[in-house]
Amino acid sequence: MGVTVVSVGTSVPEMATSIYAAYYGAGDLVVGNIVGSETAQITLAIAVVAFVAPFVVERRSVLVYGTAMILAMIIMILTLEDGVINRSEGLLMMLAYVQFIYTLYTNEGGEEITEEVIEEPRTPRETLPWIVGGLALVVVGGQLMVTNGVALARLFGTPEFLVGLLTGLGTTMPEIVIAGIAAYEGRSGISVGSILGSNITDPVFSLGIGAVFFDVVVADPAAIRPSLGYMLAASIAVLGLFYWRRGIDRRAAVVCLLLYLPSFVVL
Repeated sequence: MGVTVVSVGTSVPEMATSIYAAYYGAGDLVVGNIVGSETAQITLAIAVVAFVAPFVVERRSVLVYGTAMILAMIIMILTLEDGVINRSEGLLMMLAYVQFIYTLYTNEGGEEITEEVIEEPRTPRETLPWIVGGLALVVVGGQLMVTNGVALARLFGTPEFLVGLLTGLGTTMPEIVIAGIAAYEGRSGISVGSILGSNITDPVFSLGIGAVFFDVVVADPAAIRPSLGYMLAASIAVLGLFYWRRGIDRRAAVVCLLLYLPSFVVL
């Protein structure tokens, strides 16, 4: 549930930002937003969750979801080599994510869902207004963030990619809040799954959905490669901690937090 349903829900801000940024021709901003969100989630969000409640993760889960996350990032990096993600590439990115979800549910058989969901079911009449209201706020917020982010970048002469990195921290807040609450309630499966799942969703689905509507164009692909490389390196390092220590305790959380700090320096 964390890797699929929860992670997709918390990735809606990145999806909205991707579509708006592609529409306004702000490719650098949307890519920066995804890179900033990815780096913040795998370092800062993991650290926050571990400070709230240290957790244990099976090594098999780290291998399955961690490998999918790294592959998603590599797909994103490869599609950005020429500086343009066109409609066909965006569609293929989204299909790759759908294939991952299909494979995951085929292999897992729904056992994790029955273990995690213990609340009383709610009727559609109770939940639908909250869903519609939340989506409306995300749509409006995405439009405001993109238009004002581009305006600020031009006003201060700041690269749009850097503005995207900063907004990536903002769009990571849903993952941090959801994961923190789940960790506090003792649901480490949803907590960790939502973060790793979001890091699978964003590089392929969230970025791809914007390219399906409008081409995502990056002005200088070479300039963003250091940030892309650091995102990948930091992710591999944190996954290594996951696998080696079978989870993240507060000591390892400090390492994750320190890994987040250079993300704004590597440009």
